[in-house]
Amino acid sequence: MPADLSFSLKQARRIALAAQGFSGRQAPAQIKAAHLNRVIERLGVLQIDSVNAVVRSHYLPLFSRLGNYSAQILEQAAWSQGRRRSLFEYWGHEASLLPMALYPLMRWRMERARQGQGIYAQMARFGREQQAIIQRVLKTVEQQGAVGAGSLSTREERAGPWWDWSEEKHALEWLFAAGLVTVAGRRGFERLYDLPERVIPGEFLHANVGEAEALRGLLLHSATALGVATEKDLRDYFRLDPADSRNRLAELVEDGQLLACQVQGWKQAAYCLPTPTVPRKVPASALLSPFDSLVWERSRTERLFDFRYRLEIYTPQEKRVYGYYVLPFLHNERIAARVDLRAERANGCLAVHAVHEEEPGLDEEGMVALALNLRQMADWLGLERVQLNCQRASAVRLKVAMLNTSVGL
Repeated sequence: MPADLSFSLKQARRIALAAQGFSGRQAPAQIKAAHLNRVIERLGVLQIDSVNAVVRSHYLPLFSRLGNYSAQILEQAAWSQGRRRSLFEYWGHEASLLPMALYPLMRWRMERARQGQGIYAQMARFGREQQAIIQRVLKTVEQQGAVGAGSLSTREERAGPWWDWSEEKHALEWLFAAGLVTVAGRRGFERLYDLPERVIPGEFLHANVGEAEALRGLLLHSATALGVATEKDLRDYFRLDPADSRNRLAELVEDGQLLACQVQGWKQAAYCLPTPTVPRKVPASALLSPFDSLVWERSRTERLFDFRYRLEIYTPQEKRVYGYYVLPFLHNERIAARVDLRAERANGCLAVHAVHEEEPGLDEEGMVALALNLRQMADWLGLERVQLNCQRASAVRLKVAMLNTSVGL
């Protein structure tokens, strides 16, 4: 179908930023659970990652959009018992927190996982070959309630690095993928698993949504969260299969629920919701998690912002270009810099190990905005000061901006 609607790259960028919730921050005293829920419902997914160089990744997107909020609000929404729980954990975009309303739209993925589809080959093989262990673990969860993998392990030898899981851990992960257990809470960063009927409200647990309807719903949610996007962008948001995505996307376009459009410089066709609104400007400034939904699809980030971004955590130190844990800095509709940060909690400081400006660089107003964002992040993390460990010219300018604005070092 030919695209009757077209956007300049600047317009597409503004549509995307507004769709992602970058419309300005509220004063910390005003940030309540309802504010977080609105942002999460718009995004649809917060990716979870274990790296704690600054703070675990699922906390950062909300700070980037709202400012200094209490992490306890998110923790209550994700892992509390009772009515305050509004999120659940599952494989959304990788391991993720999702709004409870999306639980019925994930049941097809759970059903496929039971059949060994859409999961890692090793896990699928374990599901086929180790049902005796799986059923033993499931019965233990039924009897004991929320349990972690460590308390179930019968392995005597010491665990190896990375994915050297015990049989019980493999069983719990298979049961989780299959929707037969869910995450009831966390102990530190360890998942505690329980039966879905003890965690997920019945209205969501028992909602009957067919696979095709669920896939269309996820694509529409992707389109809402992305603003304007290619088919690959839309399917990547919830990690959908290409064939599923293309078939359901065609149905949505035929029904008029999505419109085909063109974006300046994009080779692929794009899609948006009917009657899209293009903001006049999006003046947000924010430090972004490497796993923020604005930038997690790297090819889209390059198309939208002309910004090539790769996480260098697993790159040997001598081969890193920008640093270990680098946060992009969004400012005035550009990704204008990248900052290698570390929360050094023992020293009470947010350490800036490197500042790299993107062409054409940050003007004085932009450098002040970066200084303020760093100070706000330090305050949010409960750190006393921002410490500049970078000797680059950009860091010298940043130090001046911090001193001139009384941000403090």
